[in-house]
Amino acid sequence: MSGSLRLIALLGLGLFSCESLADGGAIPLTHSGAGGFALVLFVFAYGLVMAEESLQLRKSKPVLIAAGIIWIVIGIVYAEQGLGTLAHDGFRHNLLEYAELLLFLLVAMTYINAMEERRLFDALRAALVRSGYSLRTLFWLTGILAFFISPVADNMTTALLMCSVVLKVAGGDRRFVNLACINIVVAANAGGAFSPFGDITTLMVWQAGKVQFGQFFALFIPSLLNFLVPALLMSLMVPRHAPQVQDEEVELKRGAGVIVLLFILTIVTAVACQHFLHLPPVLGMMLGLGYLQFFGFYLRKTLARSLARKRALYERSGDQARLQRLDSVVPFDVFSQIARAEWDTLLFFYGVVMCVGGLGFMGYLELASQLLYAGGDPTRANVVIGLLSSVIDNIPVMFAVLSMDPAMATGQWLLVTLTAGVGGSLLSIGSAAGVALMGQARGMYTFFGHLKWLPAILLGYMVSIGAHLWLNSALL
Repeated sequence: MSGSLRLIALLGLGLFSCESLADGGAIPLTHSGAGGFALVLFVFAYGLVMAEESLQLRKSKPVLIAAGIIWIVIGIVYAEQGLGTLAHDGFRHNLLEYAELLLFLLVAMTYINAMEERRLFDALRAALVRSGYSLRTLFWLTGILAFFISPVADNMTTALLMCSVVLKVAGGDRRFVNLACINIVVAANAGGAFSPFGDITTLMVWQAGKVQFGQFFALFIPSLLNFLVPALLMSLMVPRHAPQVQDEEVELKRGAGVIVLLFILTIVTAVACQHFLHLPPVLGMMLGLGYLQFFGFYLRKTLARSLARKRALYERSGDQARLQRLDSVVPFDVFSQIARAEWDTLLFFYGVVMCVGGLGFMGYLELASQLLYAGGDPTRANVVIGLLSSVIDNIPVMFAVLSMDPAMATGQWLLVTLTAGVGGSLLSIGSAAGVALMGQARGMYTFFGHLKWLPAILLGYMVSIGAHLWLNSALL
């Protein structure tokens, strides 16, 4: 090691002595200067993440820096002890976990972007806007759709889609927008909790093998109650009058329905790989990306023939507006949909996984596990974890729990999946859906507007936990 690195290791990290374990394993760093520095750095970085909205600083930036520095600190300490191989293996272990989830999420996001590009979501929004339903009916419709769409699409995309409907029909009614957005956030988070595809945390639990694919659906009724309890209370404050009907027509692009079917086939393939072949689900997802690429190739090859047929049809009908739109048609490109993935979220996920993995490598997660899960009954700890996810993003919380790997029954893993998923609804900053909607409905859906309904949302949180403990007692 060079003199400068040795000086950094001695002065910056050697504030407390650290000894390697007798068996030559990992070095306990929780009481060392290195460990203290890494913990403070992570807390500071996550503070910047929580202030993302006010700082206008993308959340991936601070955790990427923190992850790099934390593992460099580990590398310096382990090199001093002659155990550089252990640090190398520890980093690669965490990187492999991230890589599997990255590819899985990337395929799912690509399909969602492809469906959006084919205007499926626009068509759904237009149908709701021109429906002529009352505000109370729209309040329930957007909530119910958010609950049932989010198990397949991610909760943030679902929430943004439903919010666009609310903003379109609200006519500047701030109270309705605030109530409807709260309802959408709660519904989207609740819907994502009973499906492996509904949220990153459920995906993490499934890929870790803690809960089988079909077992997640045991959370359906608890998740439904989590949505319905606050929705019933809030609906009493929603006016009954109908907004002015807005005529909006959306024409689906060619192949929209086929892409939906390919996405369903991709999910079936991923589940089959995991359930029958005991292979990682990401294998099935990457195969599904191949399905989409071949269909994209077909769309490009047949585009000219399709445009000629439509042009002749519109010329005969005299539809000048559609004729003009044909001139701006862009060929479908899978790679452009991949480029539109939420890369800030994916990079944030990398930073979180590597930060938490580094702290776990230092021994902090073992301490946290002893603190939370000591005593034999994990129910209380899992409820507290859900409350934590209202302030701290549920991704690092769930990754920390999986890294702790406490000895829990399937029912308890389902409980922590439920609480981490729906706990983020308690505050508007507790989930990606809430943060996204504060930006989309700026000034009408706010932190304090959400906070006013905290008691109702907390009641739904507790009812959902009670329902799980009662209905799924055989799994506990």
